Amino acid sequence: MKFRKKLIGYGAIILFLSCATNPFTGKKTMAFVPNSQLFPTAFAQYDQFLTENNVVKGTADAEMISRVGQRIAVAAERWLNANGQQGYLKDYKWEYNLVNDKAVNAWCMPGGKIVFYTGILPIADGESGVAAIMGHEVAHALANHGQQRMSAGMLQQFGAMAGNIAIKDEASRTAFNQYYGVGSTLGGMLPFSRSHETQSDEIGLRLMAIAGYNPDEAAELWKRMKANSGGQVPPEFLSTHPSNDTRIANLTKWAPNAKAEAKKFGVESFRE
Repeated sequence: MKFRKKLIGYGAIILFLSCATNPFTGKKTMAFVPNSQLFPTAFAQYDQFLTENNVVKGTADAEMISRVGQRIAVAAERWLNANGQQGYLKDYKWEYNLVNDKAVNAWCMPGGKIVFYTGILPIADGESGVAAIMGHEVAHALANHGQQRMSAGMLQQFGAMAGNIAIKDEASRTAFNQYYGVGSTLGGMLPFSRSHETQSDEIGLRLMAIAGYNPDEAAELWKRMKANSGGQVPPEFLSTHPSNDTRIANLTKWAPNAKAEAKKFGVESFRE
């Protein structure tokens, strides 16, 4: 019993000391792995990925990806500077690459390394759609969601280890491992991931508007995403992402606020 209490106590201390503040929400977030360690690893993995895949260079689409990414990054820096976060991006190294792949996807590594697959471009349907996707991916990097996911995974492992140490009966320990894995995933990791996606949708909407892109286009993008999925998606509670309908409703609701935020930065009209 004493050992169990000590273990829980140590875990609480580690959790308290290993926190960072999200500049967009003002809330404390888990940061067990500091960016000073995470970013160099992510950059190396990104470079390795580029050597193993068909990177598109010199085309109009590749130039669009880079152009939109740079505009979104500038918008992020403007917002951060205006909100007392000067120097927040000093360790970020933005890079935007288009990769020839049919996958309908885009992603961002910690520290600002972004990939778009050519398969997502028809659904983006132009620069504003790309900006909606780019804003979302940049938001993941800005909010350090990769760092938080890694920290959450470590916390999940710590809980499993603590349970296995504390439970002495073999049958009870077996039952704990079976239920803990499912329970911590459905009740912890998946909702945690969905909250990140929702947060990135909202932050990304704000960034695309400040960059001069119409935030109304984000909901239209997700309507096309929904149509492309053909309804072949898991229930929301089993997914790492909110449902298409949830995202469309949220983005529609948030668009007026994003426009109001952009107006603070002198953006009165949006690019076609």
